[in-house]
Amino acid sequence: MWRYAMSLVPSTIASSESDDKRLLATSWGKPSLKQGNKMVPILCQDGTVVLPYNAPSRASQISRLKSATFDVLIIGGGATGLGTALDASTRGLSTACVEGGDFGGGTSGRSTKLIHGGIRYLENAFKNLDYGQYELVKEALSERAHMLKAAPYMNKPLPIMIPMYVENWYDPLFIPYYLAGAKVYDFVASLTHGDTGVPGSYFVGRDEAKYKFPMLKDDGLWGAIVYYDGQMNDARMALHLALTSCQSGACVASRVEVEGILKDKKGKTVGAKVRDKETGEKFVVKAKCVVNATGPFSDGIRKMDDPKVQNIIKGAAGVHVVLPDHYSPDNCGLIVPKTSDGRVLFFLPWEGGTISGTTDSGTEISMEPSPTDEEVGFIIEEANKYLKSDKSVNSTDVKAAWSGIRPLVMDPNKKDTKSISRTHVIEVSKSNMVTIAGGKWTTYRRMAEEVVDMVLKVNPELSKGKQVRKCVTEGRGIIGADRMGVVVGGKFDRINVTLREEYGLPLDVSRHLVSNYGTRALQIAELVKLEGPYSDQSLVHPVYGAKRLQGRYPFLLAEVTFACRQEYALTVQDVLARRTRLAFIDSEAAVSCVDQVASIMAKELGWSSKRKREEIEAFKKFAKTMNMDEKGKGGW
Repeated sequence: MWRYAMSLVPSTIASSESDDKRLLATSWGKPSLKQGNKMVPILCQDGTVVLPYNAPSRASQISRLKSATFDVLIIGGGATGLGTALDASTRGLSTACVEGGDFGGGTSGRSTKLIHGGIRYLENAFKNLDYGQYELVKEALSERAHMLKAAPYMNKPLPIMIPMYVENWYDPLFIPYYLAGAKVYDFVASLTHGDTGVPGSYFVGRDEAKYKFPMLKDDGLWGAIVYYDGQMNDARMALHLALTSCQSGACVASRVEVEGILKDKKGKTVGAKVRDKETGEKFVVKAKCVVNATGPFSDGIRKMDDPKVQNIIKGAAGVHVVLPDHYSPDNCGLIVPKTSDGRVLFFLPWEGGTISGTTDSGTEISMEPSPTDEEVGFIIEEANKYLKSDKSVNSTDVKAAWSGIRPLVMDPNKKDTKSISRTHVIEVSKSNMVTIAGGKWTTYRRMAEEVVDMVLKVNPELSKGKQVRKCVTEGRGIIGADRMGVVVGGKFDRINVTLREEYGLPLDVSRHLVSNYGTRALQIAELVKLEGPYSDQSLVHPVYGAKRLQGRYPFLLAEVTFACRQEYALTVQDVLARRTRLAFIDSEAAVSCVDQVASIMAKELGWSSKRKREEIEAFKKFAKTMNMDEKGKGGW
């Protein structure tokens, strides 16, 4: 019995009418899902049709880039660029988005994984009577509510504890101060959204704080304040924005590098010269307007447009380390509001591990920044100040580490990056190229809305002869969040039940699939069921023997194939670092399965033996930036 099923919006289906008629003629309980590499609808026993989304092939996207003239060409496939692609395409503009690497492969995939309003900024706003900071927090809290609702299977509320320690007689006086701050944070959120998507903050005593976070040092502990923000899977969120943009008609392509800006005789930007890094082919993408949304690399594109412009981006390195899961409970994070150098320290549960960090220091901008021993050492040293002595962290506990470059808009009057606000700016060049710089993940949708508003303002001809709508992305779900009443369940819990009862998947695997794919989790289960290499076909129910990518983690071999066929994965790094996130969770485990992943991808993508070897070596080189020594072992 298929008691539960899922449905995507009918307009997103890439199957033909004849496919539907053939399926409707099949017997109950005998669905047919795979047609070549194409996922087609399934007719379930209860009469519900499951309508999987088929992403357009990369070849078709490249062909479209070569032949069409777009209203908007967006350079950059991170949070802001993909958010802009979704905004523009849903307004009715013909839209293209190109990314030189992978979607979410830069800063957007190396974040803290928090969806937050910025409780520190709120404190600074009141301390300094800074209305601008207050507005920044208010906007972010509004967008936090949107993100939690747009992809509820992947973005979820997270309770975060702020421990209260007493060392002097006056320290207890600060507890009401911090609690009041958390309550104001809640209140500001309620002003922007009646339904904030998260519970309110509260105070817990010493015993409750120790129960919630057993690793916490208890000397001088009085209690803790618990407030809520959101948590996300950043790189997969970026990917899902790309796929949702495709659903809305946008043309998106990764590994398409911009080499120059195209201008007409009047000096107006009319496209870009690009190179397909997969084939080496160079061609021109024509567009009536170009948007530069390349994060830390914004100045490089700006100088392609005008070599004389001054830099506006300052890079700030944010280093994070991943520790074993026992350093945090699976349902609560912890933040220490001030470390020895005035920054924030946190422990956050994520994907079966614990993220700790972060640093905030000026850095050179590079494609694959790597943490230094000093930065990792600082995090370990600060972390141990708040952990029990017998639970202290050492360098061998570090399973992975990464550095993300925050693109801060440079203020010449301020030298330290931690005092620079994470706000954003929009610049229009003399050639009409629009650059969006700064900002953060939480506010990607609002930034995208402002960018498209600016595009329409400086290019009024785009609105002539067509109906261009106002922004419609607020409250809009992304792919995987499509619902059909009680079939899915309010918390996508019924998909989880389906995966366990109908497909026999273990609990950790079913939870992983739902939280990373939403309604598309069923497509992975069907792939396991129908294709022998991904399951033990000797079993009565082959899917029960779903083969894992790495024994300790819930990732499946079938996800590698799905990433190639449906998620534009083109390199081993795409799969292990961003589709599955294994490299960010446990870099040693990721290296242990690199050969297997490369073999699957070689078959799916038609790689030569030379390309396969190059991919394996390229990933091992990448893994060294994530916490690996020369022998492939983890630990700093």
